[in-house]
Amino acid sequence: MTSTLTPLSTDRGAAAPREEAAPRRRTHVFALAEARWAAAATVLFLLALPLQLTGAPAWAWGPLYALSYATGGWEPGWEGLKALKGRTLDVDLLMIVAALGAAAIGQVMDGALLVVIFATSGALEALATARTADSVRGLLDLAPATATRLDADGSEETVAAKELAVGDTILVRPGERVGADGRVLDGASDVDQATITGEPLPVAKGSGDEVFAGTLNGTGALRVRIERDASDSVIARIVRMVGEASETKAPTQLFIEKVEQRYSLAMVGASLAVFLVPLAFGAELTGSLLRAMTFMIVASPCAVVLATMPPLLSAIANAGRHGVLVKSAVVMERLGQIDTVALDKTGTLTEGTPRVTDVRPLAGSGLDETGLLVLAAAAEHPSEHPLARAVVDEARERGLELPVTKDFDSAPGVGVNATIDGCTVAVGAPARLLDGAADAASAGADVVVRELEDGGCTAVLVMVDGAPAGVLGIADRLRPDAAATVTSLTTLTGTAPLLLTGDNPRAAARLAGDVGIDDVRAGLLPEHKVGAVKELESAGRRVLVVGDGVNDAPALAAAHTGVAMGRAGSDLALETADAVIVRDELTTVPTVIALSRRARRLVVQNLFIAGLFITGLVVWDLAGTLPLPLGVLGHEGSTVIVGINGLRLLRDAAWRRAAA
Repeated sequence: MTSTLTPLSTDRGAAAPREEAAPRRRTHVFALAEARWAAAATVLFLLALPLQLTGAPAWAWGPLYALSYATGGWEPGWEGLKALKGRTLDVDLLMIVAALGAAAIGQVMDGALLVVIFATSGALEALATARTADSVRGLLDLAPATATRLDADGSEETVAAKELAVGDTILVRPGERVGADGRVLDGASDVDQATITGEPLPVAKGSGDEVFAGTLNGTGALRVRIERDASDSVIARIVRMVGEASETKAPTQLFIEKVEQRYSLAMVGASLAVFLVPLAFGAELTGSLLRAMTFMIVASPCAVVLATMPPLLSAIANAGRHGVLVKSAVVMERLGQIDTVALDKTGTLTEGTPRVTDVRPLAGSGLDETGLLVLAAAAEHPSEHPLARAVVDEARERGLELPVTKDFDSAPGVGVNATIDGCTVAVGAPARLLDGAADAASAGADVVVRELEDGGCTAVLVMVDGAPAGVLGIADRLRPDAAATVTSLTTLTGTAPLLLTGDNPRAAARLAGDVGIDDVRAGLLPEHKVGAVKELESAGRRVLVVGDGVNDAPALAAAHTGVAMGRAGSDLALETADAVIVRDELTTVPTVIALSRRARRLVVQNLFIAGLFITGLVVWDLAGTLPLPLGVLGHEGSTVIVGINGLRLLRDAAWRRAAA
């Protein structure tokens, strides 16, 4: 398969090394009260269970179970009571009542297990929320705390970045982060703005160009006029959009709460009726209580919960073994519902790393491919720029020895110069190095440059002693599995994916054509990507977004489901996304969607089985006399059956069938 080539910016000098990222504040799991209580309840349950099963006296295991009830159940119970005070009955309180009811009729272990399950679920939800908040706070840290403001008389003053106002002028030195969104007044440099646009390489900036807060300046100094208040910077808007998009999922949660409310009320009403109605007709108190408690056991939603979770959790575990981290059962279910896929370009469909694809010596230069590459790599060797590293890496892969470089110099936006073996070698942007030259050698170089650019490459000119000697082609290559992934996604959803990228339209259109994508939206900032997702969802589509950068995070949050590429993905993208492709294997995206759809089919099967058992046992208890041991056996038997049915998705064969 031929690699698709994506052109890269050549306007540069020796870019400044990337800043080391500040340690990201990350909430430890046991810093959360919910996690501590859930862990305590689990430990106490695991201590009590073997004692009970081995026939130890009740005084040995009873207090342990009681403590498990208290540690795992007090918080949801208290919240449930507060909700009850507000005339709302939630399922958490119902579960605590069911657990206490089970204990009241001697089923202490069943009740404790129910408490442990719900306490653990609450802890996991709290941890996910805390980690996302950590990541959003980390994004805010990208913007520098201070900036150098230039006064009217040219004097410099260090001020807090939040104090900058529209119209202020700031000085951004080499290696510093830009303090606020603005426009360059003077200077030239390369700015790494991957956090905002997702572009794979630093972008040349000069007078009149826009720069964004938090982006990293290269080797040149820039004077920038502030055009946006700090609260309205692109980074600030990304943070707001992540929060707003997360809140748009609330209607689903409200629907679930309504269902829980109705179910809870129905359970309470039914249990009271089973207890009180026989008493009204003269039945014995103990018998009525036993029947009501049996009803609460057999009608417990545990079977329904277990009917739903094993297929989804098994699918999650199977996906995890194959390099896909799905963050929750809700996400696994949502993956099977998507009908539209939006893909990022750089780092998602492409590898995100520039590589030399062509070495073209010019006629009359006296150089072959090896000689041209040796001179270019030697000149670029002292540079830190990603294009320079691509040239040097290509020479190393070919096993070439590089001569000593002398008199190295670089010019931002132009290229590098050096003396090698007595020759002056310049490597950089063709338009800047040729600078309107009209001789035959320059015309020949122009032809090769246009040919490479038309083929999707970025052209880098090599000049020796002031004369064009050759041209290198550099590109961000398409992932080998990109076209196959697009085909699979089209088959699964019935609609070809669309491309959302911050890169230039020409590069985006060329890549899209090679993988079979017709809908291309290029040159997008984060808010534009969110707008595209919302436009699709307003049309009734359920959108899956696949991306890797900070700039993709708002779209990942806004989408029905977001998937992040894990190897090069930003912290915010990884935390915001619902699933992470850990091994960067793009073909796992359609596979996990197919696996999710199979899990959903098993959920339907299990709900039918669980519903059949619960209905049968409830009818038996109400219409006849259901012995408590038989009721517990039927209840537990239904959970075992649906559990085993759901565990079928743990097998590797399930993944292979989904990938077929």
